[in-house]
Amino acid sequence: MINILFVCHGNICRSPMAEFVLKDMVKKRGLEKEFFISSAATSTEEIGNGVHRGTREKLKQYGISTEGKYAVQLKKQDYQKYDYILAMDKANVRNIQRIVGEDSQNKVHLLLYYAEKNRDIADPWYTGDFDKTYDDIVEGCNAFLNKIL
Repeated sequence: MINILFVCHGNICRSPMAEFVLKDMVKKRGLEKEFFISSAATSTEEIGNGVHRGTREKLKQYGISTEGKYAVQLKKQDYQKYDYILAMDKANVRNIQRIVGEDSQNKVHLLLYYAEKNRDIADPWYTGDFDKTYDDIVEGCNAFLNKIL
């Protein structure tokens, strides 16, 4: 089983979007039993809150549900649990390392690293642009899935 954790600041916009996009991609390939995919926050601000309305509405356009997802915080022990810890931006990478410690197994990367783009995925909580965030996440998830398969 391949264990993947997506991480953003609050776990209500980008990281759950990536979680459910990748779950959908894996399911469509008939590989859902080979993956465990989740998401978490580096902050405590949104813990227990549901997925942001903008993310829910964007994913609904593609028949993807986020039902049952509530924000959780990244924990130090998650480093051992997951094979890949994929951050949405460089600040997330710094905060992940602050929480889990040294990335001795090279598990922590920007999601767009797999699409050979060294840039952040903009936070739609601030930008309001869930379309652009979705496009970046789909690009990153496709590239990631193709690289690991």
